[in-house]
Amino acid sequence: MLITDDLKYWISFTRIPGFGKVRLGLLKNKFGSLEHAWTASKNDLLQTGLDKKIISNFLSLRDKILPDKELEQLEKYNIEAITIESPQYPCMLKEIADCPAVLFVRGKLMPCDELSIAVVGTRRATTYGRQVTEELVRNLALNKITIISGLAKGIDTTAHKTALEANGRTLAIFASGLDIVYPYENAKLAREIMEKGALISEHPLGVKPKAEYFPQRNRILSGMSRGVLIVESGETGGALITANFALEQDREVFAVPGSVYSPLSKGTNKLIQQGAKLVSDYMDILEELNLPVNNHQCEMITLNNQDEIESIIIKSIYYEPLHIDQICRNTELNIAVVQSHLTVLELKGLVKHIGNLNYMRCTSMK
Repeated sequence: MLITDDLKYWISFTRIPGFGKVRLGLLKNKFGSLEHAWTASKNDLLQTGLDKKIISNFLSLRDKILPDKELEQLEKYNIEAITIESPQYPCMLKEIADCPAVLFVRGKLMPCDELSIAVVGTRRATTYGRQVTEELVRNLALNKITIISGLAKGIDTTAHKTALEANGRTLAIFASGLDIVYPYENAKLAREIMEKGALISEHPLGVKPKAEYFPQRNRILSGMSRGVLIVESGETGGALITANFALEQDREVFAVPGSVYSPLSKGTNKLIQQGAKLVSDYMDILEELNLPVNNHQCEMITLNNQDEIESIIIKSIYYEPLHIDQICRNTELNIAVVQSHLTVLELKGLVKHIGNLNYMRCTSMK
């Protein structure tokens, strides 16, 4: 971590409610440095024009915060603090009106992360939602797009995991301090992301997740991205909040259509009605953003090299779960023949068994 004289005071001010980019800029202009602002008297602070309540709160909390200790704790966890004045601060994020004054980063931000897509959706993802997320994220990662998400259950988790499996980069934005992983069951995933990407938060260490922090977090998700992809969402929820932030920040909004009967597609279908770009393939995203396509990395597997029975079976299977009994009815083959050929097709990566003798068609790399 590049340590400047003022850094520990930037970090310390993040523990004081109400001190964001604008007020910290005001203090720095008035006092010449945040160090002088931190040690200023009440009378001097009143001369800045700050609200008396804000100043009173700051003075009551200041003596409880030890700037040197703040730096020591970050070094202990190998966390870097990046201020808005640092050249390392993400350029895309700096464009938004309410960007954080300080970002805490565990892992490493790279220049290539400026080429990124946020992928969000419901925590209660369906098989369809997970399958679509895997397909889109895999192809985006193979085209060197960094995947940003929020480490939540459901679509977020699938997006992070798929990016890592494709040896791509992924960034997770926290709604807490970086020493607190939420949900806890994603602790292992968080460690993997930290090794091959970064964990990011605007909150200092020890801050626990609160309901109001999640919508605030979502403005960073969209702010760091070229566009936001919503895979599955109900009529309300965090994914739609992220989409609204994206519109305010002049980012592209992409949405995956779903069944009109599914409550978890009502949000995405409505976004499409309102003008979001309909996404049925990763190329829809790359073309909209005018990004180059690496055609040699990821392609749909063709059926040309399958034997006749395998071709009959796979043509009867779609991208939604299908029970083996239905496959037998569709193909008019007996269950023993279907079962043996499904095993071969699984080994070839053409179908996936998702449990209880239900199968789906899938795609993979050649």
